[in-house]
Amino acid sequence: MAKKLEITLTRSVIGRSEVQKATIQTLGLRKINQSVVREDTPAVRGMIDKVSHLVAVKEA
Repeated sequence: MAKKLEITLTRSVIGRSEVQKATIQTLGLRKINQSVVREDTPAVRGMIDKVSHLVAVKEA
């Protein structure tokens, strides 16, 4: 069974680049402290790396 990651938006996207805003939106996050659960894939890991300063990640 594939691992799952719980991703939580911890900082605002106001004033961030359009690329970072789009990455957050693609992950399914809209509001601060909102969490989503995603499969642990290389694509999701790459998105997390791009916005690591805005999100908190833990294994679910």
